Amino acid sequence: MRTATTSESPNIWLFSRNIDLSVFLGSAAVSLLLLAVGWRLGILHSASPEWTWVTAILLIDVAHVWSTSFRVYFDVAEYKRRFWLYTLVPIFGYAVGVALYSEGELIFWKALAIAAVFHFVRQQYGWVALYRRRLGETKRWTWAIDAAAVYLATVYPLAFWMTSLPRNFNWFLPGDFFSLPSVIETLLFPLYVAALTAYFAKSVYLYFAEGMLNIGKDIVVATTAVCWYVGIVHFNSDFAFTVTNVIIHGVPYFALVYMYAKMRRETAGPIYKGLSGNWLVFLATLWAFAYIEELFWSRGVWHERTWLFGTNWDWADWKMWLVPLLAVPQLTHYILDGFIWRRKGNESVGSPI
Repeated sequence: MRTATTSESPNIWLFSRNIDLSVFLGSAAVSLLLLAVGWRLGILHSASPEWTWVTAILLIDVAHVWSTSFRVYFDVAEYKRRFWLYTLVPIFGYAVGVALYSEGELIFWKALAIAAVFHFVRQQYGWVALYRRRLGETKRWTWAIDAAAVYLATVYPLAFWMTSLPRNFNWFLPGDFFSLPSVIETLLFPLYVAALTAYFAKSVYLYFAEGMLNIGKDIVVATTAVCWYVGIVHFNSDFAFTVTNVIIHGVPYFALVYMYAKMRRETAGPIYKGLSGNWLVFLATLWAFAYIEELFWSRGVWHERTWLFGTNWDWADWKMWLVPLLAVPQLTHYILDGFIWRRKGNESVGSPI
């Protein structure tokens, strides 16, 4: 097992010391700071104001979904390498979406919420797995503790949510979560406490016994536990849930895809180079796609935020076809994220970390 005794060691970070601390610890700090801002503004226990929707949902949540384009669809060589996978996922996703929506609007949103929740949970585990790989952690007993900690840090708050319905916030829209019996939360809570206690006890033991310090992984587990608990369990407000859930999910993903794009642009085409040559251009590209998508959601489906997107369209008769189509980017992101960062099957592509 590779060891590291100081946080300055160059091989303990996924990207670099400053980037890792910024996107993992920094995003969590911003989330918690926004709770303090919300308290001072008197909106901590309220619905998210428009400025929160624009910054957290539009510019982070929706935009990070479109970042998959830089990993797959803008990268011609990568797209050709797995042509059928990358082509059929959105096609089949749309077909399944239409089939679900035809059976009922809420059935569609329930299915999409399940996919979204699974993706959010798995991403936090993915960061832990990447940090383990970075330091060459291979012991099965440490993997078991790490996996239990990060999974319970996310699953327990979700169980609390689904055993306490209705809450003052939703994943997509009211009714998209199904209710669970309260005994599930009761049984999970001691496991949740035990798993997190075991994780940090293990980290202390490895540091003093073997000189192993995986500070990035510790930050991911700690910030996940704090933000998911605070945003879902402690507070019961849309504002608190939004700022604690979205920022720590989307910001690190921006960094991951941008570092991948930075690695790939030397051999990519001129358009890819131009769009990924600067992080501001990279983000502006994603923001443009996010705005266009949300324009169609707003005008054609939700009929809201005319101040930002303009006059509504009367597309009620087309919702069965329009809603699944607009959901294709996020569903494609959810599914492909389970393939594109695995070491197996990506040897020829290389790794951004």
